[in-house]
Amino acid sequence: MNWGFLENILSGVNKYSTVIGRIWLSIVFLFRILVYVAAAEQVWKDEMKEFVCNTRQPGCETACFNHFFPISQVRLWAMQLILVSTPSLLVALHVAYREHREAKHKKQLYKDKATIDGGLFFTYIASLVFKTAFEVGSLLIFYFVYNGFELPVLLRCNQSPCPNTVDCFIGKATEKKIFLYIMACTSVLCIFLNSVELLYIIWKQVVKCVIQHHVPVEKRPSSRYHSQGSNINRYVSVEPGVINEGGPIKAKAENFPVQSGTH
Repeated sequence: MNWGFLENILSGVNKYSTVIGRIWLSIVFLFRILVYVAAAEQVWKDEMKEFVCNTRQPGCETACFNHFFPISQVRLWAMQLILVSTPSLLVALHVAYREHREAKHKKQLYKDKATIDGGLFFTYIASLVFKTAFEVGSLLIFYFVYNGFELPVLLRCNQSPCPNTVDCFIGKATEKKIFLYIMACTSVLCIFLNSVELLYIIWKQVVKCVIQHHVPVEKRPSSRYHSQGSNINRYVSVEPGVINEGGPIKAKAENFPVQSGTH
């Protein structure tokens, strides 16, 4: 399976993410896409052929394999990777919507189209919630479907049409168990990063709202420069066309305050 399209999409989403989101994307690339493509697909390539039971009863091996592996682990990983990556597209689509609005009105409507505020804030929160939910759901499926994260070499099966309880053996069991642990630890790490990023985004928004509603304007950053500029504009109004090359700026005399006395 070619994962290049997913890598290109996530690379485009990367510029709209926070620092924690970029770390999450790096982990997805290194420990999921690369591990999956480079090794996992090869390890689980012939999992049906490598599952052997000590019986020649027709259909017994197939019945036992379907009983112990109702869903292929490697395909479940692929589904998990797609599900946890898709919510990130919501952010890219919202930014594209902002760009479309500006193109339609032919003017700048946003100071920065990728700033996480307004509607984009709720879209970003929704993407993090969906990613975390898919990660947790995938881990629960692995745990309950495969009875934990263990992968024993020997399995005893008594499914029909097996004549009695037969011994079945899993090929490359130790190697598969190592990759299973890697994918499980990666999922736990991604859940942690998504939770931290969620708290970080909410905290920044709360601080921003508190500053806007409770901090006086004169105490906000850059308010000092704004007040100075307003005082200057109160006394000086520059007439159009009076700035000559190498000449002084002419101002209306009536705008200056009248001073009494001589110096």
